[in-house]
Amino acid sequence: MGRGIGLAVAAALLAGACSGTTSSTATEGPAGTDGAGATTGTAATGGPTGTTAPSGPLERYADYTSISYDDPSHWVCRPEADDMCQSDLDTTVIAPDGTMTIEPFEPATDPPIDCFYVYPTISQDPTPFSDWDASDAEEGYVTLQQAARLRSQCRVFAPVYRQATLTSLISRMTGVEAPGGGEVVNPYDDVLDAFRTYMAQDNDGRGVVLIGHSQGSGLLTRLIAEEIDPNADVRAQLVAAYIAGSSVSVPEGAEVGGSFQHIPVCTADDQTGCVVSWASFRSTAPPGEDAIFGRPRSGDGVAVCANPAALRGGSAELHGYFPAARNRSIVDPDGNEGQGSGWIEGPAEITTGFVAVPGLVSGECTSTAGANVLTVTVNPSDGARVDDITGDLSGGWGLHLVDVNLVMGDIVTLVGSQAAAYAGS
Repeated sequence: MGRGIGLAVAAALLAGACSGTTSSTATEGPAGTDGAGATTGTAATGGPTGTTAPSGPLERYADYTSISYDDPSHWVCRPEADDMCQSDLDTTVIAPDGTMTIEPFEPATDPPIDCFYVYPTISQDPTPFSDWDASDAEEGYVTLQQAARLRSQCRVFAPVYRQATLTSLISRMTGVEAPGGGEVVNPYDDVLDAFRTYMAQDNDGRGVVLIGHSQGSGLLTRLIAEEIDPNADVRAQLVAAYIAGSSVSVPEGAEVGGSFQHIPVCTADDQTGCVVSWASFRSTAPPGEDAIFGRPRSGDGVAVCANPAALRGGSAELHGYFPAARNRSIVDPDGNEGQGSGWIEGPAEITTGFVAVPGLVSGECTSTAGANVLTVTVNPSDGARVDDITGDLSGGWGLHLVDVNLVMGDIVTLVGSQAAAYAGS
């Protein structure tokens, strides 16, 4: 967990990179007209209202043969594996006065649903596309940050995929030609293969949550548009989709249409078959005309902003989980690298890999300069706890680095509510 800030920032850039790198693959898919309506209501037993969960794979996936995902090494996390998602997720909760308590993590023993996660741009491979050799310090690290905690609500499946790398992202941003080499692939083909393999071999009729960030979100947007939204049988098993640090579009004033023709925006905690999407900006640094997020990437309409902490709108405290080592630059103004905890002024020992800071940040979906974003406000206190967070990126990126960390606890709570609604409890 004590990785350098430089790599963390690079990891954040990856998200943006994926969005830009895969813009051609993250565009709106075919509308799909199977005659079924949108899945907008809460569910009865194991599916949309009035249906029953199937046993075994859907017929469309029953004969699917995996291209790459029969290999266990091509998964960052699977429920039966001893992998990064099994890491210690205990958290130090820091009150404004500096008081610290330990919040133990408790995974679900028999979760009723699954989660399928696609990570953001994180690979530092020197080639334009990554290989299959996932690193605990890269793909594993970001999966631990953004998906492992969902084990309290679901079984987590996180495929390795051959993504557009940080190398290619930096090349595009700087205009400096990147080294060549490596296999030229389409990252979407991997994600589609992984999802179909999961549906054929592991799903067994269970509800599934999709979650991604940045490049991963762009790939999931295409997967939903082409594989899920047009097909009522697959759509019936969608508990919810969480598309962070990217742009899902809808017609202005509407809750469905645009990126997806049947899947609406989530507006209630017990709503299933819907999408939650957001991009984070600091209240003191709102998006300008150069903002990379908060607007549709193509076509008409507006970008969705659905705050996982307050789907019905308004401001709410954000329940975040942050890496314990992240904030050291804030409390080391004299350049004393490695001194202090980064979360409490003065020496303090934090023994967990994560911290939570109740009351420090709040968020509200707002529209600024034509961009719909999650506006994040930091609420300082007079206690020993530090009064700020890191995660900013320049050039219109906002708080992209911590899009998911900021609301990780809210996502976990919301997935729990949606899973209960899907099961009809």
